[in-house]
Amino acid sequence: MGSGTMARFVREVVLNKPGDFVQFIMDDYLRKNGFVMSNWKGEPAYRAGDAAIEGYKYLKWGYMNGVFHLEAWMKGTFGGEWNLDGFVGTLQKKPYKESLEQLFGILQQPLPHGGQVPQGVPIPVQTLDNTGAANLALVFGILAIVVGYFIPIIGILLGCLGFSRARMGGGSSKAGIAKAGKVLSIIGIIVSLLSWALNFMLVMGML
Repeated sequence: MGSGTMARFVREVVLNKPGDFVQFIMDDYLRKNGFVMSNWKGEPAYRAGDAAIEGYKYLKWGYMNGVFHLEAWMKGTFGGEWNLDGFVGTLQKKPYKESLEQLFGILQQPLPHGGQVPQGVPIPVQTLDNTGAANLALVFGILAIVVGYFIPIIGILLGCLGFSRARMGGGSSKAGIAKAGKVLSIIGIIVSLLSWALNFMLVMGML
């Protein structure tokens, strides 16, 4: 997409839930996924990710009259916007979209007594606990190291998948596993790059 074209994943969901519940869930999601307040070309938006492996992820949300509104996109080629569909950038888009679908499920959970309880009384609610992403990060990280030695391009892809899942699982109850998966994924990418360089030099007769 060109830098002047807006291309975003947009979703509106009728929740009709207390505003403090929505704020609590969103604060929890943003914190666990490493989002910080930033801006997109002068427009306030939350940002997470990095330029090298995951890509930069952006998010805006609002809640008014019981309707939850969310816009999400990624920084695309030449500084433009990528929505979360399509083949281009799918390694970065897919885990981001998966995390948003989990968020919508959490937001739509039924609340005890419809959330109408006396002021100051806590309401038990389910929050995002992405243990599945943490486990996948570990698996992808191990595979990236093993496969990357023999098939570098596959190792790099697995390492990128593991790295993105590690961020998603970093705020879960299996944060330690996610961290291990992140480290292994980085090692897998390095091993793959070194193997690629070695193979190239062998083919070129440099060794």
